[in-house]
Amino acid sequence: MPPGAKAGKSLRMWERWSTSTVPAQSCVVLRQGGVGLSIGEVCPPCGCGRQTPRGRKDHDGSRCAHPRPMPPRPTLASPVHTMCTVNLQKLMEQQTSLRDVPAIAAGVSAEGSRTTATLGPVTAESSFRIASLTKVFTSVALLRTLRDKGVPLETPVVELLPGLAPDWRADRSITVEQILGQVSGLRESVDGATVAALGDGDGALLEAARLVVLAGNEREPGRRWSYYNGNYFLAGSVLAALNGTTYESALEDNLLAPWGLERTGFATPAAYATGWSGTTSLPLLSYPRTRRPSGGLWSSVSELLAVGEELPADRDLLEEIRRPRTRPDDPMSYGLGWALGPSGQMYLNGRLPGYRAAMVLIPDRDYVSVALANQESALPALARLLSDLQQPLTGDDIAEAVADFAA
Repeated sequence: MPPGAKAGKSLRMWERWSTSTVPAQSCVVLRQGGVGLSIGEVCPPCGCGRQTPRGRKDHDGSRCAHPRPMPPRPTLASPVHTMCTVNLQKLMEQQTSLRDVPAIAAGVSAEGSRTTATLGPVTAESSFRIASLTKVFTSVALLRTLRDKGVPLETPVVELLPGLAPDWRADRSITVEQILGQVSGLRESVDGATVAALGDGDGALLEAARLVVLAGNEREPGRRWSYYNGNYFLAGSVLAALNGTTYESALEDNLLAPWGLERTGFATPAAYATGWSGTTSLPLLSYPRTRRPSGGLWSSVSELLAVGEELPADRDLLEEIRRPRTRPDDPMSYGLGWALGPSGQMYLNGRLPGYRAAMVLIPDRDYVSVALANQESALPALARLLSDLQQPLTGDDIAEAVADFAA
């Protein structure tokens, strides 16, 4: 038998056993380098004494019923990694509020180990509209472009979009940082229908940005957080201008291609989860090109998990994104494209007719979870699912925060 084959066989056996016999929460041990538990080894995190499969002849499926917070992150020298894991499929099936949703896909990645589960005729690779989760992509692509071109985040937007200068009625000090952080103070008078009427030509997004700055400011930049898609019409225009191309091409070149996100994009996939509103199947509607930087992408659980795995690997980028740009009296703590939780969580949701999406990232734990559904009523249940998944790590119930986040 090749070296490591026995350990791999033990790990596979453990995984089959854990997904078939344990409830939603259980303890598991992973050795450094991915080697699994030996047969008969006792699960140590809480001292419950549970053993691995066939560890004793009278094994009765006993399990840990005492969820504990994740122990301190081990160093590279630590011989054993301990973590809490979940039976995601069972947890989803136990959510009664998800039973009437036609299709759901969810996934968790913890320290590089992925688990995915589905309900309905979809897989972890199935395409859903992810709505405002698109802002994560716009923000990351723009930050990477600024860094590559040596442009400070504090640069006034008007300097990067000189073509809008003659019509600029907004505060000229508004920076790229402030539009990504939703603290620009812009007057929120430009809606989706208005920019959709601009058409789908290559110049339409810049014209949408022009309408945004023509409306002026409601308040001084940096004084108050307020969620406004117009900020991301500007952000997408800046991304396009800095790259000398369209927003879509700039996103592809600066993020989707480098991170290997081959199934994430704006074109309608050949196969996708059909959206539903209650018991009504919704016809597929086009998404205006002018609104794409704020919410136009299709993606899958697998590719969103990849985003959550890639982001912590770029530490400078991560630190810039998760630094709060809000004030203590703002309704929430917010970085650049993400709401910020009480224990290092980064989260957001997305809403479009027929679709709901939610995502939670805990970078210091190498943890990300995603849930996608094709039912308008599913968001509270998705938020509860993601909150329950992360709660053993943080002790926080963030279901209400994830569901209520203004997307």
